[in-house]
Amino acid sequence: MSVETFSTVAIVFYAFSALCQWLRIQGRDIKKAIVQLLALIGAGAQAFSIYHVLHQPEGINLNFYAAGSLSSWLVILILLLSSIRKPVENLLVVLLPVAIAAIASSTFISTKPTLLMNRAPGMVGHILISILAYSTLTVAAFQAVLLAYQENLLKGHHQNSVIQAFPPMQTMEKLLFEFLWAGLILLTLSLGSGFLFLQDMFAQHVAHKTVLSVLAWILFAILLGGRTVMGWRGKTAIRWTLSGFSLLMLAFFGSKFIMDMVIN
Repeated sequence: MSVETFSTVAIVFYAFSALCQWLRIQGRDIKKAIVQLLALIGAGAQAFSIYHVLHQPEGINLNFYAAGSLSSWLVILILLLSSIRKPVENLLVVLLPVAIAAIASSTFISTKPTLLMNRAPGMVGHILISILAYSTLTVAAFQAVLLAYQENLLKGHHQNSVIQAFPPMQTMEKLLFEFLWAGLILLTLSLGSGFLFLQDMFAQHVAHKTVLSVLAWILFAILLGGRTVMGWRGKTAIRWTLSGFSLLMLAFFGSKFIMDMVIN
């Protein structure tokens, strides 16, 4: 089967999964397992799509669109695994369309591949940990957005089917900080492996990525420290989370967009 076929299958199943979850939020009697199964089938098809996109005859392609598809796939997998025991399936309504856009872009937009020249295990491990860290903190960022939306609905006393589909705010905040802790640990490993396996983390072509990633790490560390020591929550947690994620997004995708789409 071709990459176009796998991508189309993934897009269709992701779309049905997102639709089913949206109907669940609206109060329709659709089982959570159906949403998970549809998304899981889509993730399986996306895995084959990513394999074809990444593996080029000249080497491993990690251009802007390929990295975006890989990252979105990891985000969906993290959500599906988390949704087994935690009420995070509402995030699928937002993140599945993002994954659909990433799949379509990596498959149907013709771009020059960006090949990974250094395929040493340490370098490959650093790249995978970095993408996993970004993916985990992406889930945290969207969880923060969902938490802000829930807070606004509650303050406005909007008791509709949407707000009734949300877990209690205490549960939502707990989930946010669980994702943040996991993301910070992975980001720490990413930075540590970068300093260990890259010859110069402050070389001209990666300096901006390093600086922005370190700044994001500092923001997340301060937030989690503030949560532990001073009990930060609510709008404070949301603002710090989105600020740190914005820096990380600029580091991960902003620099890659400039290098792959503008300079090249």
